[in-house]
Amino acid sequence: MMINLPSIFKISLRALWVNKMRSALTILGIIIGVGAVIAMVAVGAGASSKISEFISSIGGNIIMVLPGATTAGGVRMGMGTQSTLTLADAEAIQKEASAVSDVAPVYGGVAQVVYGHQNWSTGVTGTTPSMLTGRDWNLASGRPFTLQDVRGATKVALLGQTVVDNLFGDQDPVGQSVRIKNVPFTVLGVLETKGQSPSGQDQDDTIFIPITTAQKKIFGAPIPGMVRMIYVKAKSKEDLSTAEREVTQLLRQRHRIGQKQENDFTVRNLTQILQASEQSAKMMTLLLGAIASVSLLVGGIGIMNIMLVSVTERTREIGIRMAVGAKTWDIRLQFIIEALTLSLVGGVVGIIIGVSTSMVLSSVAGWPTVISPFSVLLAFSFSGLVGIFFGFYPAYKASLLSPIDALRYE
Repeated sequence: MMINLPSIFKISLRALWVNKMRSALTILGIIIGVGAVIAMVAVGAGASSKISEFISSIGGNIIMVLPGATTAGGVRMGMGTQSTLTLADAEAIQKEASAVSDVAPVYGGVAQVVYGHQNWSTGVTGTTPSMLTGRDWNLASGRPFTLQDVRGATKVALLGQTVVDNLFGDQDPVGQSVRIKNVPFTVLGVLETKGQSPSGQDQDDTIFIPITTAQKKIFGAPIPGMVRMIYVKAKSKEDLSTAEREVTQLLRQRHRIGQKQENDFTVRNLTQILQASEQSAKMMTLLLGAIASVSLLVGGIGIMNIMLVSVTERTREIGIRMAVGAKTWDIRLQFIIEALTLSLVGGVVGIIIGVSTSMVLSSVAGWPTVISPFSVLLAFSFSGLVGIFFGFYPAYKASLLSPIDALRYE
């Protein structure tokens, strides 16, 4: 005999509708569980996405070489307090390190920039054309300065978008003249928008000029050729470790550092540091999702408890159905469908609440959130499995009732 599914669905839905309040309270745990899973995974995925943006904003395969620390009166000062890096070091790295593709030395500071009646205090970075290729930083308009500009210490500049907005507004700055510390510079181009750095600074609030111009005409260098930092780009991710090792060995050799002496510089693989942070954020996403999933299990237990109570209350009804020809699987399907319906309805409402909560967190609290379709589908599917799993035992128990005993039940 075929199972009459439409009839079983109708009976199951009618039973749930008769006990509307009980059904609503039963699915509350599923709603909270699904909503929490979606919201927590969205927050974790948003954090991972933000870190990925940071990685791409600094450029791929980047190594930073920083000056060493000084020791005064037995007290070790902070990193970068000793001027140990020079333009010659950067040139040597470019020529001799086989795993390196681009090298960009940096020397700069903060200066007041004036255009017409507008002025703006910003970071002025003296560097070389390799800065753009090394950090994957393109121009929105204009052209970059050249190595010839670096050799000649010419007074040309590339402006970040924040500087353009504050000095020029809607005007095109290319070809215009700005004054940096009262020194006139010709604007060659405008940098593409980069956004915030990993430390939260506005990367677009900057001006790039030839490093020799910064050393000789703007900030002055206490030591000829001195630089504050060297950006090094490895040829590929696989070459990062090799490039880091080559840079370290080369600088130790150039600075005549003995085997037992500490380096007077620091080499940092920034990409690996940020990728480790990204991995931590992903682990946190899984942890948050796992914690939120406990709510789904609690909701499933609630469904099983209510269904067991329902079996007891409807024992006589089950007996009548079995007496008029209902089979064992008819009874089982009826209670499984009831539990599954509760779970799926709770899942749909939970999805709406979870997505809404993610949007509220993003707009009000300012937390980055990414709603993954996969997490939504997973939460919804899991809620359905919870209904089947926790609904099976009450359905199985109901199907084992003897028709005669069930009809006698009061």
